[in-house]
Amino acid sequence: MRTYFMQGGKIPIRWTAPEAIAYRKFTSASDVWSYGIVMWEVISYGERPYWEMSNQDVIKAIDEGYRLPAPMDCPVVLHQLMLDCWEKGRSDRPKFGQIVTILDKLIRNPASLRELANSSVCREDPPTPEFSVSTVDDWLDTIKMGQYKENFSSAGYVSLDSILYISVRYRHVRSYAAQMKFSTGQNF
Repeated sequence: MRTYFMQGGKIPIRWTAPEAIAYRKFTSASDVWSYGIVMWEVISYGERPYWEMSNQDVIKAIDEGYRLPAPMDCPVVLHQLMLDCWEKGRSDRPKFGQIVTILDKLIRNPASLRELANSSVCREDPPTPEFSVSTVDDWLDTIKMGQYKENFSSAGYVSLDSILYISVRYRHVRSYAAQMKFSTGQNF
């Protein structure tokens, strides 16, 4: 395995493995991490990894064990592959040869892609969160996004029901935009 070191220059934090950020040491294992991020981007139709988080917040969140959630309608097995690529220990990540083998098996068995990570078809009920919130402000604090309280309030999102509406509406808008792009070839 070749190792590359970088001196100076900018690092694309959102796509870079923790050890590569910390030591500017790049290996096949750090490339696997980046591959997992690109895979997430593709399946989320080009959504920005870690959304509007600052680079420092991304580094801190990853260090604390946060990993990107499954994109909408992402097959469970593909999100698990992403999570494997994002293992903290670089020796715990799959090798590219293993990734090719996994993807080859999935292509040969398309039925394995039917179970979606964020659908009601999942075999298990999602775990119940260990917290309960009663206000939008509590919810934002719980998900470590308290800095957006004023934005939510000024936009009129003052109840938890209104937040749920955002999620449902966003899913329908994305679905419509994807259908329009598919049928016309244009971005919406």
